[in-house]
Amino acid sequence: MTSPSSPANGGKGVLLLTEDDVRRLLTMDMALEAVELGLRKLALDEATNAPRERVQTDHAMLHIMSAGAKSLGVMGAKVYSTSRKTGARFLLPLFDGKTGALLCLMQADYLGQMRTGAASGVATQLIARPDAAEVGVFGSGKQARTQVQAICRVRRINQVQVYSPNEARRRLFATEMSTLCQTEVVPVSRPEMAAEKKDIIVTATTSREPVLKGHWIAEGTHINAIGSNFLTKAEIDTATVRRCAVVAVDSKDQARLEAGDFQQALEDGSLHWANVRELGQILVGRYPGRKQPQDVTLFKSLGIAIEDIAVAARVYARAVDERVGKLLEW
Repeated sequence: MTSPSSPANGGKGVLLLTEDDVRRLLTMDMALEAVELGLRKLALDEATNAPRERVQTDHAMLHIMSAGAKSLGVMGAKVYSTSRKTGARFLLPLFDGKTGALLCLMQADYLGQMRTGAASGVATQLIARPDAAEVGVFGSGKQARTQVQAICRVRRINQVQVYSPNEARRRLFATEMSTLCQTEVVPVSRPEMAAEKKDIIVTATTSREPVLKGHWIAEGTHINAIGSNFLTKAEIDTATVRRCAVVAVDSKDQARLEAGDFQQALEDGSLHWANVRELGQILVGRYPGRKQPQDVTLFKSLGIAIEDIAVAARVYARAVDERVGKLLEW
């Protein structure tokens, strides 16, 4: 395979990859492998990751996060804007790690969805019970879709139950994801039904208030909480955090800035940063994951740049191999 740092035509020009190109090239298996590799390199101090920063005007916000790893051969940033009028727009410039040359400009909305799903997939593989087979999902949007895809790649799932406030959307989600994941996905009419007696729970919502209550959760459940990346938003309540024997994040530095799900528990002393583990540190064996089958475990996903860059490197390498994308003069 062409290395990620190999320009598309001998160093002339910059490769442009659109959302359609990325969808054509990127699979969940690729994303799972890349995210695991990126987290491993970060844990071994072989990568650099800068937490997300934000600037805003009266009408829009700009979000910037960057990372690089010598052994990946690349460095890069994900830059995206959000506004009420136009939603979110994502761009990822990828640079050669040796020369600094700009290799690729990649639209990165789908890439971000896949890397977020893959991060939960890695966490599920590491921390969820090996026999986990029943999944509950809060949310029926784009992020919830890749969560289910990733979990179904790392565990043998019997059934997924999905809850969201919009009945039509959760029914459509169930129909489409049943086909995509080749497993039974069913809509449920009450939120507690997506939590009770589940082995794995996913919260993938835009809610500012907790949608998951701690008293709904069975012993042995693993939770992937992915929806909140602002201190003012929380998808899970404090009782949920208190029940967790393992609390993992993809980056403690970023969690301190963005993990609204932890705020109340930190303030009342039921959670301490010393007890929060980075997923990569569990991956490389520096800290244990699940100790007992009955433990409740939590992965609080923030979505970090090294995950994006590791996935982008794989997408770029495949694009070069398969001659996908448009070469821009630079």
